[in-house]
Amino acid sequence: MNELPKLILTRENIQQGLTPKELASRCRSGALVRVRRGVYVDGGVWRALKPWEQYRVRVSAAAETFVAPTIFARHSAASVWRIPTIGLRHPLHALTLQNDGGRSRAGVLRHYAPSAGLECVRRDGLLVTGRVRTVLDLAAFTPFVEAVVPVDHVLKPDTAQRLPALTKEQLLAGIEGNYTAAAERRIRTAVEFADPRSGSAGESYSRALMRAAGFQAPELQHEIRDNSGLVGYTDYYWDGVRVAGEFDGVEKYVKTEYLNGRTTSQAVVEEKDRENRIRALGNGVVRWVWADLMAAGQLERKLAAAGVRRRRARSAR
Repeated sequence: MNELPKLILTRENIQQGLTPKELASRCRSGALVRVRRGVYVDGGVWRALKPWEQYRVRVSAAAETFVAPTIFARHSAASVWRIPTIGLRHPLHALTLQNDGGRSRAGVLRHYAPSAGLECVRRDGLLVTGRVRTVLDLAAFTPFVEAVVPVDHVLKPDTAQRLPALTKEQLLAGIEGNYTAAAERRIRTAVEFADPRSGSAGESYSRALMRAAGFQAPELQHEIRDNSGLVGYTDYYWDGVRVAGEFDGVEKYVKTEYLNGRTTSQAVVEEKDRENRIRALGNGVVRWVWADLMAAGQLERKLAAAGVRRRRARSAR
């Protein structure tokens, strides 16, 4: 994630002689962007941010406008922990300790949580739910195909932030006393399905969509060799039909840690050569990108066309 832009607060600028009218004029010109009432950021910097980075800025902006301490939760806490989630237009989420059914105020959805046993931490100057609670809340209150993404993520060490991997046992231990029976079932389903071998949010989301569409479970990170040696590891592999599946996130072609000193064009050529070697062994290859995951049924159609089989019903086994 890029460094977040400096927040420009109305209350501070008024003290320095800049009027609300002048701030509004700068917004109309595009020099500033109003994130929420009383909070602005540089327009050029804002437009250069990814949608999830803009969301993270909105969390900080909300914290600046609240007088009382606020514990951010769910997608908002995940953005602070840099835990990936699916979707681009989530509301802000925070906890309330008052059991009045929760409420929405000032653009923030508030959810009741009893104070007993509630763990919150201060991170980047904000109060957020702990990593375990954040992931469990997402597993409890988002669809299965989305919930798998954050659970997969925390099962691996976060080297960029120097955070250790969580275990499934740690996650399941956090359920007791905090969720209804229905929410617990949703959490257990996501945790049991989760797999740290998924290399990215896109790979996790793809795998969950496969499960929801009824396809046979693929082998993850399947090793392929030919007479010249190691070809590589495919994201997915279905041995029964000899089909390799590859999720093509843009990261592998632009991010330094994936390029390993290569140019983008070199990475593309090497990936094509790798695919040719996989096909030369008699395997099929099916590839998809984020746009395929976001279009309803598109991944399902691609897998079916490649010959990937559906799971058999219990009665047919």
